[in-house]
Amino acid sequence: MATLQTVQETGKGLRADSSGDSKRKELLFSTTARDLKWDYFRGSGKGGQARNKTSNAVRCTHEPSGAVGRAEEQRSQLQNRKLAFRRMAESKEFQKWVRIEAARKTGQLALIEKKVEDEMKRVKLEIHNEKGQWVQVGLNDPLDKDDEQRLG
Repeated sequence: MATLQTVQETGKGLRADSSGDSKRKELLFSTTARDLKWDYFRGSGKGGQARNKTSNAVRCTHEPSGAVGRAEEQRSQLQNRKLAFRRMAESKEFQKWVRIEAARKTGQLALIEKKVEDEMKRVKLEIHNEKGQWVQVGLNDPLDKDDEQRLG
């Protein structure tokens, strides 16, 4: 069974690699600058006229995960793009999305969903009847006509 081993930042984007053993790696997916929504705006704070006239502040949004990275510290828009990308990649939202996407690609997500479904079948409900007594009924147990009328 393959497990997520690394998420690497490359010059063009992010690579998520998996391996069942340490010798074999397989590219699961990659996220590049083309996969993001980029917004450019004027930075706030001190800096005077040069700061107010140039749009060198950057915000990048990864829409599938909702992760956002923002940078406006540098004078260069390119440096702010790199910094915003790094912040987006390190955000909790993106890391959670990477784990879920890796599980989906390796088939582990289907196993997890099946286990959750099996565990939910074992849940018991307690139902209060007219006499003030608690009655346990399983989710898969058939209800009699009186139960159906009360729960309705």
